[in-house]
Amino acid sequence: MDGFGEEYYRNSEMPTLNAMEKKGLYKVVPSLMPSVTNVNNAAIITGETAEKNGITGNVFLDPATGKEEYTEDPKQLLAPTIFERARKVGIKSILFSCKTKTVQLLSEGAGETMCWETASPEWIRRIGERPDIYSREVNYWIMEAALYSIRHDPDLGLIYIHTTDYPMHAWAPESQESKEHLHKMDGYLAQLIQAAPDAAILITADHTVKHKTLCWDFEKVCAARGAAIKAAVSPEKDRYYKHHLGMGGSAYIYLNEPKDSSKVRNILLGLKGVEAVISKAEAVKRYHLMPDRIGDLMVLGDSTTVFGHLENSESEILPDTYRSHGSTYEAHVPLFIYNARHTPSPDYFTDNYKLASWLF
Repeated sequence: MDGFGEEYYRNSEMPTLNAMEKKGLYKVVPSLMPSVTNVNNAAIITGETAEKNGITGNVFLDPATGKEEYTEDPKQLLAPTIFERARKVGIKSILFSCKTKTVQLLSEGAGETMCWETASPEWIRRIGERPDIYSREVNYWIMEAALYSIRHDPDLGLIYIHTTDYPMHAWAPESQESKEHLHKMDGYLAQLIQAAPDAAILITADHTVKHKTLCWDFEKVCAARGAAIKAAVSPEKDRYYKHHLGMGGSAYIYLNEPKDSSKVRNILLGLKGVEAVISKAEAVKRYHLMPDRIGDLMVLGDSTTVFGHLENSESEILPDTYRSHGSTYEAHVPLFIYNARHTPSPDYFTDNYKLASWLF
């Protein structure tokens, strides 16, 4: 459940999840840094961190062109998916997602895929017209599609459902809109249990979403202080611009020269809301990232600060409604296991991606 932090769970009426918590395994676990969709979905689907699966953000700096490119090419994923493993042992699988990038990047080996953005006319006839991607209704639509497959294809053995976090970007956990959205999603979980009473249900999230107040443009900041950098990349940036405006709570800094490291680091540490600036080596060690796919430095924001590209200034005060993620403050999420045989001790689940490791 994209963007589903514990504060969203605890602020909503979700009787199905409450029952799953009591009858199964429940734990709040770390998600991976940067706390963005691609990094965590890639880890959950492969059972490996970015150090082995290669996915370090929603966007990357192409070394050939020096330009930012979206992380969508399946060739960028360097570890086998849960779908490939399922296929090898004869298990039929399907991937449902609200987001095209999930299907493009992570569907290798899936028997079938169904994405809101590329749904066939046949799927639209089955489920109905697609709601806007920037709505809570899109999550209901994808759940209806998953339920259709469960009810009509008894041979399915593995179903992966990826929702969108637009409702979390739009509404705080205590808002009525958020509560209504999650209460309805809980109803869909009840229908899943009813439709497949023998199935194990595993639920986790990639990150939560929090209110942010300030954004810095590091390229402008460093240029204005005589220490121009090659690029500052926000790992959160993706095609869903309305969600977060391309801003996130961490950033990769690419230097023009290695000798600039100390000066750039000191400049960034002097900015309000910058909590830490760490080297590539430290980022790899701390967050299990692939060194060839991150910058020379990694910047970490405090709980209310994000980084990204700004048009006219080096910093910007954000609206009261702005919500985002990408920092360490969004990297703790719920994990549920329900109706599974031989569930290990909660101690096994040190991170969200361990769901797949356990299945393997």
